[in-house]
Amino acid sequence: MCSGASNPEPSRRGPKLGRRRLFQGAVAAGGLAAAGAGGLQIAQAQESHPGRDRQGEFRWKHRSFYGYQAANADQFLNNHNDACITNYWSNWDLCTLASVLAIGVFNEDDGLVDRAIDYMYHGEGNGSIEHAIPFVHQDEGLAQQQESGRDQGHTLMDTGLLGTICEMAWTQGVDLYGHSDNRVAKCADYVARYNLGLDVPFTTYAWGHWQTCAPREQTIVSEASRGQVRPVWNVIYHHYAGRQGWRCPSRTRTPRTAPKAGDYGDASGGYDALGFGTLTYTR
Repeated sequence: MCSGASNPEPSRRGPKLGRRRLFQGAVAAGGLAAAGAGGLQIAQAQESHPGRDRQGEFRWKHRSFYGYQAANADQFLNNHNDACITNYWSNWDLCTLASVLAIGVFNEDDGLVDRAIDYMYHGEGNGSIEHAIPFVHQDEGLAQQQESGRDQGHTLMDTGLLGTICEMAWTQGVDLYGHSDNRVAKCADYVARYNLGLDVPFTTYAWGHWQTCAPREQTIVSEASRGQVRPVWNVIYHHYAGRQGWRCPSRTRTPRTAPKAGDYGDASGGYDALGFGTLTYTR
């Protein structure tokens, strides 16, 4: 696990590293989450393209705000499709929040940026930090991800999305990485350790399903897709090891340098994160 000094509760805003700085990376998911994934991908592509057409940029800004943003915030974050607040897995919220934050940065809209960041701190759905990472195992210095009892493919997806959101927030002067005593670091260590074949503790996770909030629970960590390789580690590793100077042996052993960009399987999950992390995040 990573070892380093605990951070005090960060202030909501610090010095910005530049309103117009996003990083490359993308995710994909199905259903309602597709609006979040699409908005995130296109906003990042627009922001990172140095020779973009200004007229096309204006059109995208208009389209992103009135199209993707309406689906992301108004149709999902506000009411979660009229389902029980615990119904949707954390990746649905996280895709949506990543899109809202990316569109907010791209459009230089402080309101959208603040809305996404406030949700990460205080949101009722499974995308807020405390709900995406519901259990901290203090003795081991690990934290359990909300989808750990479901399968490791989605758990890895969530790890990448948490890194994506934390890194965008960092460029805006907000330290989500350090929130709740570096909860994201403890979660990344938990996911890394289990997918390296090591044992991790597990607390029974219970939730309400669909619109009736029918009770469901998971009692053990899932072995489904265990050991899967996805290019999600660089962004988190290089924050804690590069910026903060921590020792991170578990994540040092993960395949942080992925052999190719995208195409990590024949299902949609193979394109949740498109790689290039070594180039983008190494410090």
